Amino acid sequence: MAKQRSLWLTLTLTLALAATGCSSTKKDEVPDEAPEVLYQDAQARLQAGNFIRAAELLEAMDARYPFGPYSNQVQLDLIYAYYKQDDAVRALANIDRFIRLNPNHPSIDYARYMRGLTNMSADYNFFQNLFNVDRADRDPGYARQAFADFRQLLRQHPDSVYAADTKARMISLKNRLARHDLAVAEYYVKRKAWLAAANRAKFVVESYPDTEQLKPALQIMQQAYDELGLTGMASNARAVLKANYPAG
Repeated sequence: MAKQRSLWLTLTLTLALAATGCSSTKKDEVPDEAPEVLYQDAQARLQAGNFIRAAELLEAMDARYPFGPYSNQVQLDLIYAYYKQDDAVRALANIDRFIRLNPNHPSIDYARYMRGLTNMSADYNFFQNLFNVDRADRDPGYARQAFADFRQLLRQHPDSVYAADTKARMISLKNRLARHDLAVAEYYVKRKAWLAAANRAKFVVESYPDTEQLKPALQIMQQAYDELGLTGMASNARAVLKANYPAG
């Protein structure tokens, strides 16, 4: 029995070492080619959607030729390759590095645009899309940061070629943030935490008046103020509600 156990352990270790060897050689080494050859290869990989290999080539170029003629474009392409792999951590790190080192680069607006896209992508929930479930209660941290990134882009580069798409994405993000805050207000209503419900609903009204969440937020304000015995504030909320939605 001991001999069989020893044989099994040896076989297991052999297979583990073989698997390790395969995994270490699976990632092809980047050949020692001229930068223009490596860059053309990386571009071909990007065009083909092979973002993992493209990133490997670009990483090698970034390390070997940090001050070469391709250096800035390599960094921008790396950002895109990481973004397409849903690697928000490395994408954001490279974006921040590029912005810090190249504040006046002609493509700085692209870097800021990609920062917003990356944070917006990080907020994306696969299961929400797959099952069409509205998870308004999930943490909106990435969505808030994406909105701030896009707002900064428009403030600093109002004429950017990315401005139109940025504005459209900000509308989507604003609705997502409004849904989240409304969901919080509704949670407070269920708990009968009327003051907290009124304050969060008021925040929705003041921060997102141009979203579909305005009406339910006003309704929560009215209900919460009524429950708190604040008749004047309840009347004001009711008046605003009627003025904006006369049909009820």
